[in-house]
Amino acid sequence: MDGDIGAGDTEFVFAGRVVEWRGPAPYYFVPVPDEEAADIAAVAALATYGWGVIPVRARIGGTAFETSLFPKDGGYLLPLKNAVRKPEELAAGDDVRVEMEVLLRRP
Repeated sequence: MDGDIGAGDTEFVFAGRVVEWRGPAPYYFVPVPDEEAADIAAVAALATYGWGVIPVRARIGGTAFETSLFPKDGGYLLPLKNAVRKPEELAAGDDVRVEMEVLLRRP
């Protein structure tokens, strides 16, 4: 990521707690807080490429990554792959600071 995230209409900085969803395999997420989720919903039509997922660029600690937010119960979940969790030593229940930018589609 070039520069700081968190300065524009599609850039967010928030704190959250890592949660685990147990399906066929465990998945880890950080729920996006309600206020930020509402702001993301306002630009979702300019970002989504289908199924309601929203492409983002994010940073937790020293790890930058790209993924897509999953819609859930009127909000969004930020998925945390092993490539993020392992170097940052994250587990379910850990509190994290997230810097995130919604990636808008280019016209």
